[in-house]
Amino acid sequence: MKQKLQNYFGNNNTFFLVIVSLIIIAGLVFNQPTLAMWFGFGVAAFSAISNDSIQTLGTFLSSNNKVNWKILWLFIGGIMVTTIYVGWLLNSGDISYGRLNKVPQPQSFSFVQLLAPIILIILTRFKMPVSTTFLILATFSSAKTIQGMLTKTFTGYLLAFVMAFVVWGIIGYTVNKHRSKIERKMSKSQAMIWRTLQWISTAFLWSAWLAQDNANAAVFLPRDVTGGQLIGILSFMTLMMGYIMYKRGGQIQEIITEKTDVVYVKSATIIDFVYACILVYFKWINDLPMSTTWVFLGLLAGREIALRATLHKNRPYKQTLKLVQKDLLRAGFGLGVSLALAFLANSQL
Repeated sequence: MKQKLQNYFGNNNTFFLVIVSLIIIAGLVFNQPTLAMWFGFGVAAFSAISNDSIQTLGTFLSSNNKVNWKILWLFIGGIMVTTIYVGWLLNSGDISYGRLNKVPQPQSFSFVQLLAPIILIILTRFKMPVSTTFLILATFSSAKTIQGMLTKTFTGYLLAFVMAFVVWGIIGYTVNKHRSKIERKMSKSQAMIWRTLQWISTAFLWSAWLAQDNANAAVFLPRDVTGGQLIGILSFMTLMMGYIMYKRGGQIQEIITEKTDVVYVKSATIIDFVYACILVYFKWINDLPMSTTWVFLGLLAGREIALRATLHKNRPYKQTLKLVQKDLLRAGFGLGVSLALAFLANSQL
């Protein structure tokens, strides 16, 4: 047991001290709106991107594990700054891309609302891919909005599952028919083409995710961010991305690396592109927030089962279903915590 705790938290008490310090600060500032706003945004931005990095950047980091983290930081950070800045221009200062239209701007904050992103940091440490949308936004939302978010989220999971099963079913059947491998050895020119396509698909996915899920941190902020505030926001988030790139996604990255073939560039490229298309589709449907985590888990589940049925027939179904079940249990636990916090934070629920 002691060894397991050390694996989660390290050999010292640094993580505990950070969490305790954040909780104390939350308790001191929650009744001071301006301080609470910036504290909540800072913790939410870090915790949301840290947890969701597996779904947006996980395959990218896995397949580029030999690339210097500073290069990855410049690439990912540049896309982030561009996406948020464009959203700010197009939406009259709203960096959430309209995702908070049904979530009123808070005039005051409760302790539970500031506690939610801190709990998310803890869950991320335990490698749990929870829904950051529900964990954070639900504490600010009405019952009707939460119901709509749940419906959209579970619809997204099913759609992602079906799309992934069809796409990778076709891929697996084609590969199996020609007796080849998904990731056969490529020439230098082929490798360069696929590497370029992967970086393009990652840029597409990362910008689509920011347009969908940046609301999880922006919920603490005014809906019309000023130019000066935008500079501060982008500066903080850029530094934060540098830390995440330096840590290569952290321990939660294991959720990606345990899946089939995701460390290879072709597989990573296809995953990112399909996922980005699904996010863009749901962004187009309406402005309700949704859990991109559940959509991503549906994508991975459909993919794993399709590959098991077509390419890895000698692998026991039990092993594949165990991976799917483990992800669902983690996400389900996070959803339960999220809804519990929502009830504590919002008496109207």
